Amino acid sequence: MGFQTEESGGELKKTVSGDVRAGGASEGDGCECHVVHVDVIKKVRAAMPADADMCRLAELFKSFGDQTRLNILFALSKETMCVCDIAALVNMSQSAVSHQLRVLRNVRLVKYEKKGKSVYYSLDDEHVKRIFKQGLVHVEHTR
Repeated sequence: MGFQTEESGGELKKTVSGDVRAGGASEGDGCECHVVHVDVIKKVRAAMPADADMCRLAELFKSFGDQTRLNILFALSKETMCVCDIAALVNMSQSAVSHQLRVLRNVRLVKYEKKGKSVYYSLDDEHVKRIFKQGLVHVEHTR
């Protein structure tokens, strides 16, 4: 596949020889035209967060990619809980739950407080509750 480009009035026009849909893309996945809007790209690129922030955001969203962690987050959105109670709720060993809590703690989704021999967990702040709730709203909306 060959590309030729030509800039004109804020648009970068590409002439492409061959099929432009890679990887078996279906209709609606890509443009049929071959025009890149340079002005739009410049505007969006200027607003893009720093790479380090995007990397941290990716790690945050990765932590939502496990059903056990989601169950823990849901539970903590309702109540501060000790590790023993969380383990009983999700039917896992305390060791396994502690591992999941460490993942959540590393991305600052949860925080803990020691009280005697027990460790109590809660959501790190109100933002976490809102992120979780928005995810649920989206899932319920797309059923």
